[in-house]
Amino acid sequence: MKTPERIQPNRQVVAFILMVFLSQACPEPIRYSVIEETESGSFIAHLAKDLGLGIGELTARSARVVSDDDKQRLQLDRQTGDLLLREKIDREELCGSVEPCVLHFQVLLETPVQFFEGELSIQDINDHSPVFPTGEMLLKIPENSQPGTLFPLKLAQDLDVGSNGLQKYTISPNSYFHVLTRNHSEAKKYPDLVQDKALDREEQPAFSLTLIALDGGSPPKSGTITVRILITDVNDNAPEFVHTPYEVQVLENSSLDSPVLSVSAKDIDSGNFGSVSYGFFQASDEIKQTFSINEVTGEIRLTKKLDFEHIKSYHVEIEAIDGGGLSGKGTVVIHVVDVNDNAPELTISSLTNSIPENTPETVVSIFRIRDRDSGDNGKMICSIPDNLPFLLKPTFKNFYTLVTESPLDRESRAEYNITITVTDLGTPRLKTQHNITVTVSDVNDNAPAFSQTTYTLRVRENNSPALHIGSVSATDRDSGANAQVTYSLLPPADPQLPLASLVSINADNGQLFALRSLDYEALQAFEFGVRAADRGSPALSSQARVRVLVLDDNDNAPFVLYPPQNGSAPCTELVPRAAEAGYLVTKVVAVDGDSGQNAWLSYQLLKATEPGLFGVWAHNGEVRTARLLSERDAVKHRLVVLVRDNGEPPRSASVTLHVLLVDGFSQPYLPLPEVAAAEARADPLTVYLVVALASVSSLFLFSVLVFVAVRLCRRSRAASAGRCSGPEGHFPGHLVDVSGAGTLSQSYQYDVCLTGDPRTGEFKFLKPIFPNLLVEDTEREIKENPNCRNSFVFS
Repeated sequence: MKTPERIQPNRQVVAFILMVFLSQACPEPIRYSVIEETESGSFIAHLAKDLGLGIGELTARSARVVSDDDKQRLQLDRQTGDLLLREKIDREELCGSVEPCVLHFQVLLETPVQFFEGELSIQDINDHSPVFPTGEMLLKIPENSQPGTLFPLKLAQDLDVGSNGLQKYTISPNSYFHVLTRNHSEAKKYPDLVQDKALDREEQPAFSLTLIALDGGSPPKSGTITVRILITDVNDNAPEFVHTPYEVQVLENSSLDSPVLSVSAKDIDSGNFGSVSYGFFQASDEIKQTFSINEVTGEIRLTKKLDFEHIKSYHVEIEAIDGGGLSGKGTVVIHVVDVNDNAPELTISSLTNSIPENTPETVVSIFRIRDRDSGDNGKMICSIPDNLPFLLKPTFKNFYTLVTESPLDRESRAEYNITITVTDLGTPRLKTQHNITVTVSDVNDNAPAFSQTTYTLRVRENNSPALHIGSVSATDRDSGANAQVTYSLLPPADPQLPLASLVSINADNGQLFALRSLDYEALQAFEFGVRAADRGSPALSSQARVRVLVLDDNDNAPFVLYPPQNGSAPCTELVPRAAEAGYLVTKVVAVDGDSGQNAWLSYQLLKATEPGLFGVWAHNGEVRTARLLSERDAVKHRLVVLVRDNGEPPRSASVTLHVLLVDGFSQPYLPLPEVAAAEARADPLTVYLVVALASVSSLFLFSVLVFVAVRLCRRSRAASAGRCSGPEGHFPGHLVDVSGAGTLSQSYQYDVCLTGDPRTGEFKFLKPIFPNLLVEDTEREIKENPNCRNSFVFS
């Protein structure tokens, strides 16, 4: 398995091989020529036609011209397809003495990427005259020099090339000398002064001649220098260099004032004629600035930093002059050795800073790399980090494209900082890094997501309208308008639910408001859906469920079901005086429309005609006798029972009970203590209660029948027996047992018939009809009716 360290070099090698392959496979370049000094904007060629491209393709494919020297001397008119000069070209500035002078350029088409290579040949014109380095030169010639002797003269420089360059030298007419023009190995023309006849210092000690340099232009241009010739005494041996030419290699990063080499010349003359001094001969300004020579020792030292990329070698002409004026010429060839002192260069030609997510392979940048060094120092490897979804592709020579490897996801990463590293193969290796920031623009590919799938909100009833009851929240991983979320209510599943009048939602922040006051007793809970949609195109949405629970408030007072409080005749409870303590007089039954502890009811005896006679059980509302009754107790009693809930604050209701104590009434059934204890327990099993009630009813019925039979037998002789009859008239229908959990599940109506004789009386049992019988005023009926039909209920 390859490690990350091995993958990176492999990718670099593959990219390098592809670059070399593509550079070798490119077609032949298109070639044009233009005369130097042609005005800017001049037409060169119809480039689109030569490349086989349509005029519209140039604009559609973002065509442009790129030059190798980073100076845009050419421009492409996309509307016409013409290649034009962007600026006036000086051939001498561009190429110097190099011939031919060719400007290399590339035609770059960005979409899709395509390259065409071109060459523009710059034709020289005769715009420069030959120029001598100085206006005058001094030449010393011994008088014993022989005819035919050659004396080197200073040469002129002409920046033009070819036929427009320097062609020949002439000298002003005289009878002693003429000029011979000879060609040098470097294609330079050197003038030599040729002696035509013997000299006589005593006859003519000096000459002043004019040397003329002519070029081959039409018309030709010329330059002149004055040659002053001094005839010296005899010095018949000129200095000679030990080695010529000298060749030396110097590293371009050599320090200043470092020695380059030392030259040496010998003169076999003696005395002043044998002493030699050294100097540069016909040295250019560049050589004079770069090197210095010691006149005495002949040592050449470096006075200016070398740059292999600027000048690769120097040809230095040196001379050794003895004391008699004779000189010898030598040549020093200094080769500059390249060192890896130039880091690779990277030039961005095209850059796209923002890329939409979810798009296929996209060109991010087109760039070119270059290293001014040579050999391995100039070979380069281009790379980017491996952990990025981008690829480098070599396209044309040193051109690369940076493309996306796969569709990007803004939600995973919204920005990439890409470092392009270009490393050469020199020693030590130099590298250049360029950072590109690419932002991923958003596409609406994420729906809003609620923080919860189901929200449960609680609101207390009797709330004020427009109350904020809660919020829903959804987030969208997109950005901009694609992440702006709006909220809305969905139609309820129950068409009967008036959702529009219950709640509303703020479309911007998801806050929910109750539109009206809620009533727990009418509506305890309801559900609805909420949609969150973004503002993208197309819009995406999601849904969540909201359940609103209405919390109960203690807003309902207890309501008394029994005794009824409907404004009818008051209900009177009859209690026999023989009743024992704990006798069940009646049961107050009440309900509360609230729930929970707000509906927990407690009962309390608030007022009583005779305190201590009756008591109310706090939990079930049963009114019982607190002690045995006596003859001293009043016949009528008025009890006020308070019913209170357990809310905060508590609410209450009161009910008034009328109790009538009856004499001469036999209690057929009084609950035994163990039965009363059983009745006090709230047995949830109704069947047991029904069985118990049936047993008690049967016993009671049997007792009554026996009692009636005995009484009838004893009074069979009575002549004035009272007539007993059942109750007449309509009984009130509202007297029913509403508790459902009292001591008895059925109530029985009985009729007591009394005669005028206080010693005798009659009791008649009737079928069970109602739970209770109200007696408005028993005493009043006794006075008005001697038979005294009185109805009461045991329950």
